[in-house]
Amino acid sequence: MKRALITGITGQDGSYLADLLLDKGYEVHGIVRRSSTFNTRRLDHIYRDPHDAGRRLILHYGDVSDASRLVTLLARIRPDEVYHLAAQSHVRVSFDEPENTGNITGIGTTRLLEAILMSARDIRYYQASSSEMFGATPPPQNEHTAFHPRSPYGAAKVYSYWMTRNYREAYGLFAVNGILFNHESPRRGETFVTRKIARAAARIKNGLEKHLYLGNIDAVRDWGYAPEYVEGMWRMLQRDEPDDYVLATGVGSTVREFAEHCFSHVGLDWQSHVRHDEAYLRPTEVDSLIGDASKARTALGWSARTSVERLAQIMVDAELARLGASGREPSDALPFADSRAHHEQTRSRL
Repeated sequence: MKRALITGITGQDGSYLADLLLDKGYEVHGIVRRSSTFNTRRLDHIYRDPHDAGRRLILHYGDVSDASRLVTLLARIRPDEVYHLAAQSHVRVSFDEPENTGNITGIGTTRLLEAILMSARDIRYYQASSSEMFGATPPPQNEHTAFHPRSPYGAAKVYSYWMTRNYREAYGLFAVNGILFNHESPRRGETFVTRKIARAAARIKNGLEKHLYLGNIDAVRDWGYAPEYVEGMWRMLQRDEPDDYVLATGVGSTVREFAEHCFSHVGLDWQSHVRHDEAYLRPTEVDSLIGDASKARTALGWSARTSVERLAQIMVDAELARLGASGREPSDALPFADSRAHHEQTRSRL
């Protein structure tokens, strides 16, 4: 039985990756941060699995800011594969917290790579790189496109990318960079723009809200479906030699178009409900990110299958299901409002 360690396992990608690896027969270990409340809702279904997959999912307290803890966990778990997904991943928030973003998203990668090197084990390492590294570089973007990050988050990811390359070339680690373009799902965090739009469409349809506040609706992104992208992560670590790969659909859509898809799915006109708010604008904008995944199609046999319109429908349907027949939030749902008083809590990430 292969053993995998996932940092960021409680996030969207981490939970889908855990599902995938468990289905493939892995023993899966995840690192979660210690806090006063549990943040494992995306994993709850695994512990209710009738085939007892929950017995092969083991969670450990830890943090990528704690180097000694990473060394201890690697020695205890002895993983065959490590998937590093943990990060301060909100682009807009990275402008407010640049030092913390650099420490977690950037230096956290170095701590983990050093821990792997110190373990002296034959570990395969996946680094979650990001299309935000390209920033202002015009599309289409692929593995040879120059980086020009436009946020502290993007800059920290560039640092992590090059550290991963450096440890591969200097020490012979099997270390790969997965340069993933935007990938979404019903498990996306509520402050990410796609989830925010899908949630608002469902709530407005049920009379729980009237308006949705957004920033730059002309920004173009390459949106795919997250469960398909974690399959690509896994395939990168099954190759004979380590390399870096872009995963993307190759199709760009504006935020406006995504809103149109979501609202039309529930029979509403998005223009009647969407309002502009400058509080959601970034100090520096990224106008267009569209990926070229030709290399992944050829080398990994991977390709995106879900269109952005279908993705929007999947996400809205999930929000409607959460509201249920009553059209109200379940009792354990997180509070959410379209009020301008909640900017700090609801700023969108593209």
